[in-house]
Amino acid sequence: MTQAAPARAQINNVPLGILLMIAATVVFALQDGISRHLAGTYNTYMVVMVRYWFFAAFVMFLAARAPGGIRAAARTDQLWLQIFRGVLLVGEICVAVYGFTVLGLIESQAVFICYPLLVAALSGPVLGESVGWRRWAAIGVGLIGVLIILQPGMGVFNPAAIIPFISALMFAVYGLVTRYAARQDSTATSFFWTGVAGMVFMTAIGIWYWEPMSQTDWFWMALLCVSGVTGHWLLIKCYEMAEASAVQPFAYFHLIWTAMLGMAVFGEVVRNNVAIGAGIIIAAGLFTLWRERVKG
Repeated sequence: MTQAAPARAQINNVPLGILLMIAATVVFALQDGISRHLAGTYNTYMVVMVRYWFFAAFVMFLAARAPGGIRAAARTDQLWLQIFRGVLLVGEICVAVYGFTVLGLIESQAVFICYPLLVAALSGPVLGESVGWRRWAAIGVGLIGVLIILQPGMGVFNPAAIIPFISALMFAVYGLVTRYAARQDSTATSFFWTGVAGMVFMTAIGIWYWEPMSQTDWFWMALLCVSGVTGHWLLIKCYEMAEASAVQPFAYFHLIWTAMLGMAVFGEVVRNNVAIGAGIIIAAGLFTLWRERVKG
């Protein structure tokens, strides 16, 4: 996943922020590739559960080092909302990883990148924000790009192609709920509950699906956990260094690295409709980000 809440002090060093964002997309693409490999061999629930154990440990480590410690980070007046956020995100990750095993990295990510458009579309009814006709037009164009990728009327439509769209929709709702929670809670509090609630929920499910893992795959699992922590750390530093509106367009590099990994390692092919549809989605997403920056 290539989006996180901004953290603490804002320095606004845009070049460094861009470099950190690009580095984060490289790490997250690697994480996607490892997730596809492991979830193709073992069940998705166990893979995500172990990944969340390390993520929760990272979150609690950051909270313990912050002023006030874990108690300050965990303090919230909207506990059930924070728990819902954490459960929603871990559910979205399960759907996304399952999509990698069914559709592959390239097609899954090509559809998933429409999530900023879904955030823009849902920000009106969910948060009461104003969505002008230009952004509605961009949302419509982006969804045309999704349809080009999915090809629902071509007679060879694979219903599994809906999986990454469901993942994108869940992530969009997660983003909106996070923005709503930020009206009362700090970034540190939301980040803490993202890891802890997700870990508890995923452990309650994943522990029943435990499978023996080979020594080699334990190495890949360890690398998956390290990449998850590293990616989130890079994002936190990225948003400390620069405004989100300046660096967010570079999150689309995630698709480029994922496509390269899919072709080089998993033998995937970029079909013409996927390339055209992804290009349209990216263009619409960049326009939406630009409009938000202009309005801001």
